[in-house]
Amino acid sequence: MIDKKIVEELVNQWLADKDYFLVDLEISHDDRIVVEIDHADGVWIEDCVQLSRYIEDNLSRDEADYELEVGSAGLGQPFKVPQQYINFIGKEVEVLAADGKKVKGILKAVDGNDFTVTVQEKVKVEGKKRPVLMDVDKQFQMDNVKYTKYLISFK
Repeated sequence: MIDKKIVEELVNQWLADKDYFLVDLEISHDDRIVVEIDHADGVWIEDCVQLSRYIEDNLSRDEADYELEVGSAGLGQPFKVPQQYINFIGKEVEVLAADGKKVKGILKAVDGNDFTVTVQEKVKVEGKKRPVLMDVDKQFQMDNVKYTKYLISFK
């Protein structure tokens, strides 16, 4: 079986002087290697091909026969690494909180493991008969939500 640390080291070597970052690396029991990378401006197919060739050039098929797939983190898929949160600041996201509640709003800020989403909620304002729609900041922790994902808008 192929050692995940070796493949991760190869990917990180290739990424070293680029603005790309590793999102996910999975190796199945039958040596199917899946590498997901991302970039603030999107991923180019040519770069996926270059990374794939780099990995193939540095892994021996004599030691293990493997299947290799290199691609981008899917748009609209749940975030897997903090850099994805940073890349989507100012964009609309959906968060499924640990308690099962969904929140949709604008990703406002990221600080380490914490992130803030601004949502519109009806708030009771003193002196008003009816609740008023206002922006409210909701705090979350990356490791304490079921998922966070970018909401694709075709407006």
